[in-house]
Amino acid sequence: MKIHEIRELKTEEIQNRIQEEERNLVDLRFAHQLKELTNTAKLKFAKRDIARMKTVLMERNRAEKAEIKEGEST
Repeated sequence: MKIHEIRELKTEEIQNRIQEEERNLVDLRFAHQLKELTNTAKLKFAKRDIARMKTVLMERNRAEKAEIKEGEST
């Protein structure tokens, strides 16, 4: 998933996708341990997607906090 695609999603949708991807990552790790996973690069891609989504959430949280501080100071 590309970063611009993630930024287009709503916050709730991103949170749901993170939960979904984390479950998927657990399944991939399990399959890897059982030697059923043929493409181990999927692990790396899943972790990167989760990190991208968490980054966008953190950016939004920081932006909201900055707006609240600006509103309080004026």
